[in-house]
Amino acid sequence: MNWTIAGHTLGTPQQSVPGAMRLFAAAGLDAAELIWVDDYRSGIPETGNERLLAEIQRLSAGLGLPVIGLTPYMSGINSLDEATRQRDLDRFRRCIADAATLGARIVRVYAGEYTPDRVAEHDPLWARLVESLQELAPVAQDAGVTLAIENHFNTMTMTAAETVQLVTDVAHPAVGILYDQANLTFTHSENYPEALKLQAGRIRHVHAKDLVFVDRDRPFTASAVANVTGEQRAVRSRVLGDGELDWAGILRGLAATGYEGTISLEYEYRWHPQDLPEPLEGFRRGAETLRTHLESIATGEGAAS
Repeated sequence: MNWTIAGHTLGTPQQSVPGAMRLFAAAGLDAAELIWVDDYRSGIPETGNERLLAEIQRLSAGLGLPVIGLTPYMSGINSLDEATRQRDLDRFRRCIADAATLGARIVRVYAGEYTPDRVAEHDPLWARLVESLQELAPVAQDAGVTLAIENHFNTMTMTAAETVQLVTDVAHPAVGILYDQANLTFTHSENYPEALKLQAGRIRHVHAKDLVFVDRDRPFTASAVANVTGEQRAVRSRVLGDGELDWAGILRGLAATGYEGTISLEYEYRWHPQDLPEPLEGFRRGAETLRTHLESIATGEGAAS
C-alpha cells in the first residue's frame, strides 16, 4: 500500500502558490492540491494564469512534488438559469485544461448549490446537475482528469448516499467521489463504516481533516457553500489526530475498499486560523499521524480485532 499524502492550499492563505508548495515540501508531504479561484493568494487565478502555471510546473519538477488535483469553487452547474449554468460549465472546462497542463488527475466538484428551503425544486435542480456532469465528463476523460464529487454541505451531495446516487445517475467513468468524512460527520450524515460501505469502489480522492464538537446536538446550518461562518459553527477545527475522528479506522476501512490514491490534508487555516497552529506545524503533524496509521495497516497491526 503506497498512498500519497498531499497538502491543500486551503491551509496556506498567507503563501503564494509557489510558497505553499515549498511549505508542503518542508513539511514532508508528497504532493500538492491547489485551489483554482480568483482573489485568493494561495490559489491559481481562473484566467491569465499562464506564467504561474509554468512556474508551478518548474517548481513541481524541482521539488519532486507533483500537483495531484485542483480545487475550484463553481456551484452553478445545477442552476435553473441557463446563462449561469453555462458560465460555470465554461469555468470547469478551463479548470480541467489547467489540471491537464499541470498533470493533475483530479478536479474537485461541488454538486451544485442546494439548501433545505429548495426542496420543491429538487428534481429539476438534480436533472440540471446530471446534465452538466454528463457534458463535462467526456471533456475530463479526454484530458486524463477525474471529476471528484465531494461529500459537501449546501450541495446536492451532502450525504454519502446522495453522492453515490449522483455518480450512478451520471454513469461515466470520469466521474467519481471525493470522500470527506469530516464533512459527513459535522453535518450529522453517515458515520465512516456506513459511508465507506456505500461509496466503496467509487472513491477517487480523499480530503482529511479533524474536528471536535462544541455542541453535538445542534442541528447543522450553513448559509454558504464554501464554509461555515463563526456563529453557525458547532465544531472547531483540529490538527489531524487531535480531534474526534477515528482516522485509524477510516484509513483501515478505505484500505479494505481497495482505495489507491491520495489523502489530501485539507487544513482549514484559511477559514479558521484561530483553531489551529501555524500551517508548517499542522501539516507536518497531520502527515506524521497519517503515516503512522498507514504503516500499522501495512504491517497488519492496524487490522480490526
